[in-house]
Amino acid sequence: QVQPVESGGGLVQAGGSLRLSCAASGSIFGINAMGWYRQAPGKQRELVATITGLPGRTDYSDSVKGRFTISRNNAKNTVYLQMNSLKPEDTAVYYCNIVRVRTTPTGPQRNDYWGQGTQVTVSS
Repeated sequence: QVQPVESGGGLVQAGGSLRLSCAASGSIFGINAMGWYRQAPGKQRELVATITGLPGRTDYSDSVKGRFTISRNNAKNTVYLQMNSLKPEDTAVYYCNIVRVRTTPTGPQRNDYWGQGTQVTVSS
C-alpha cells in the first residue's frame, strides 16, 4: 500500500498563489506517475496535472496551463503543485494521485492511490 498525504490547501483571494504538497509513504517501490485531480461541488473529478517518472514529463488541463506548475522530488517521494493567478473557478477539493506499477508473473500491475483531499477556496 502507498499512503499519499496532502498539505497546503486553504483560502486565497483571486490572483493569489498556493502550493500543494503530497508525500508518499509505505510501499513506494515502483511509483511511476504522480498527479493532481480536483472536484468542485456538483462536478466530476477532473485531471489538473500529472508528471511521470524520469524524465518527468508533465501534462496539464487546458484550464490551468500557464498558471499551475507540477513538479516532484523523487528522493522525497513528493509531488508539488504550484498554483498561481488563482481564479474562483479553481475552487475545489484537490486530490493527490499516485500510480504504482509492479511487475508480476502475469504482467505489469498498476495500482492507483488517492490522498484524502485538500480544500482550495479562491474568493473573488
